[in-house]
Amino acid sequence: MTASERVLTRKTIALYALGSVGTGGFATLPGLVLVFFLTDTLGIAALAAGVLVTVAKVWDVLIDPVIGARSDRSLALTGSRRRLMVLGGALLPVFFILTFAVPVGLAPAVSGLWVLLAFTATATAFSLFQVPYIALPAELADGYDQRTRLLSVRVVVLTISILLFGAGGPALRDLGGKDEHLGYLLMALVAGLVIGAGMVVSSFVARAGTPSLVVPARTSILANYRAGLAVLRRSQPFRALLLTFALQGLATGVMLAGAQYVARWVLESDGAVTFLFIALIAPAVLFAPVWQAVAGRVGKERAFVFASLMFGVAALALVGLLSAPGAWIYLPVALAGAGYAGMQSLPMAMLPDVITHDARTHGDGSAGIFGGVWTAGETTGMALGTTALTLMLAITGYVESTGNTVTQSATAVSGIVLAFSVLPAAIIALSLWAFSRYRLRKDDIDRPVPELPDALEGSRA
Repeated sequence: MTASERVLTRKTIALYALGSVGTGGFATLPGLVLVFFLTDTLGIAALAAGVLVTVAKVWDVLIDPVIGARSDRSLALTGSRRRLMVLGGALLPVFFILTFAVPVGLAPAVSGLWVLLAFTATATAFSLFQVPYIALPAELADGYDQRTRLLSVRVVVLTISILLFGAGGPALRDLGGKDEHLGYLLMALVAGLVIGAGMVVSSFVARAGTPSLVVPARTSILANYRAGLAVLRRSQPFRALLLTFALQGLATGVMLAGAQYVARWVLESDGAVTFLFIALIAPAVLFAPVWQAVAGRVGKERAFVFASLMFGVAALALVGLLSAPGAWIYLPVALAGAGYAGMQSLPMAMLPDVITHDARTHGDGSAGIFGGVWTAGETTGMALGTTALTLMLAITGYVESTGNTVTQSATAVSGIVLAFSVLPAAIIALSLWAFSRYRLRKDDIDRPVPELPDALEGSRA
């Protein structure tokens, strides 16, 4: 370690990882239950439910680059990104609870509008925290290996959070008994408060530094989008990594949204969704440090390919549910969980490398913009996963309900299985093609910093 390199303390690692209680909860619970809540409790058609969730996510994508630019300006003005993070963590529980607090007896169209407005506000609050949170590793840790360590611990917490929210959320909902509206409200109340608390506490990892002598001028929203496009144009490693991560978000998003449907209509047990999450996340917790060790030996890039292949093969094996649904499903799901740990931790550990590489060639001050574009890409992938599932449900004739007993056709059940297996496996294969274009390596990150032109040195002053 060089004399100028920052020491990565346990407190920093713990506080940063704690943010994944919030990000893991918000990424998991709406993806798991929101579409199912719309189709099987509020009586909204599958395709319409997919559109509602997608519209809210599109709004999220639109505001992420703006929040990223605002985060960079806040850092220059105050020396910290904390302000936006605290605001997002404080607002999210309120809007999350409102999302599931739909009054009983409203028409499906009105219920859908209620959910759209409340969930859009929830997504906005989440972005206020998530965008600066994603930008922090480049500022908290120096070097290729330190960032792997920081992000690997975060992914352990992330996977545990996914387990707690993925298994605990439906369990809380079921406490409502036959009153599904009450069950969802109870779930939202507990989960929303836990998510918000994790975000607010973690925000204090954002250091209270010294304001910059050169404060970026306040820019228009259009200028924020131009800044986002600029980092995409100039950083080829960022384009390749972002496309890869967005595609993998699409694959995991369609499986996450489909898990409740698999439990009810393929395994014929609503409670099976809890065991699916245990099977997925328990191996992910165990394998997060394994992938860190593998990355230390063969590099993050090769380790990431191995993890992705493991996940893709496991997903493809689930096509066997078409002919023989049963408890054997938990074995390939566990294999997917082991791969998922690497698919999450390793790209997140590569992102700070990309930001550092860009800073060396174009000057500091764009980490927030990178974080905003990254979050927009991740959100797009997850949103399209929900859309892909609802399209499959609509095409194969899935029947919505308001809690009453319905029967799904064999074609609809087959559509659920294909969306849970073949579709994500194909998307993972496409993501590996995209990743083949990522060529940034350890030597590119850890080599001595070259002298910058005077103009860029001035921007760092």
